[in-house]
Amino acid sequence: MSARDVVLQLQTQMAQSIKGQPLLIRQILIVLLANGHVLLESLPGLAKTRTVKTLAASLDASMSRIQFTPDLLPADITGSDMLYQDNGQNSFRFQAGPIFGNLILADEINRAPAKVQSALLEAMEERQVSVGGNTHAMPELFMVLATQNPIEQEGTYPLPEAQMDRFLFKILVTYPDAAAELEVLRLVRAEEAGVAVAGAPAIEALPQAAIFTARSEVHAIHVAPAIEQYILDLLKVSRAPAQLDADLGRWLAVGASPRGGIALDRAARAHAWLEGRDHVTPDDVRAIVAPALRHRLILSYDAHADGVSADAVLDKLVQVVAIPA
Repeated sequence: MSARDVVLQLQTQMAQSIKGQPLLIRQILIVLLANGHVLLESLPGLAKTRTVKTLAASLDASMSRIQFTPDLLPADITGSDMLYQDNGQNSFRFQAGPIFGNLILADEINRAPAKVQSALLEAMEERQVSVGGNTHAMPELFMVLATQNPIEQEGTYPLPEAQMDRFLFKILVTYPDAAAELEVLRLVRAEEAGVAVAGAPAIEALPQAAIFTARSEVHAIHVAPAIEQYILDLLKVSRAPAQLDADLGRWLAVGASPRGGIALDRAARAHAWLEGRDHVTPDDVRAIVAPALRHRLILSYDAHADGVSADAVLDKLVQVVAIPA
């Protein structure tokens, strides 16, 4: 079985537990293949936490859950140096925090103030944590899956732009359709009764080596110069939108960062690999523009006044930027 077949099997396996959210599952797998982090946003009760738990159960990996609350401290996440006594001698030893795991569920991350949220910054970017002048490396398989409710909800704090930029994807989780919601009811009822759902295969934990093999194949996906230029054009227009479209010029205050271009490149290669291609096409880029860039744009007052969302701005951006031949 090829690495791609194994990952597609993982996708099918997750779909047995997460009903009505195929795009959510697909995009999380793209982030996993691209060695990134993901921010999941939705109203409460739309299976964000369940999705992360299902992914952890499907992988041979450790999962840590951090419940973000207003009274949480940075050391509660990263860990700290603790004083120990051994034969009358005092010494400090590092006590690792819950950030040291393979899959980190940062649940309701925007319910903690910015000082606590920023404790994740170094771990997400440099894959290490510095405490007491010493550096502690994260595991090779390390992925932060943060959930948040919309910032308009009571008791939430907007994430700093620097932290938002470190998430490869921001995924908006929406309501399932009626048929899928009926499947949800029946699935939960069967789980509560301890009854196996008919036709559902047993979950087999995928070894981490399979993910690393898949990542190496994703890294080898070819990106033509025309596709590279297409990505750069998308970034350029997001920073100087008035040159191509008056509405974009009114709606965009700050465009995507260079890290946004890196996210487009990595995610497009992962998307192409999942589709069974050895090269990236414009359709691969367009398929991941919204989750890769929606959290990297800062909209103007006019956009908020007009009720224009980041996704609507990106739809317009994709329309005005020429597709390479």
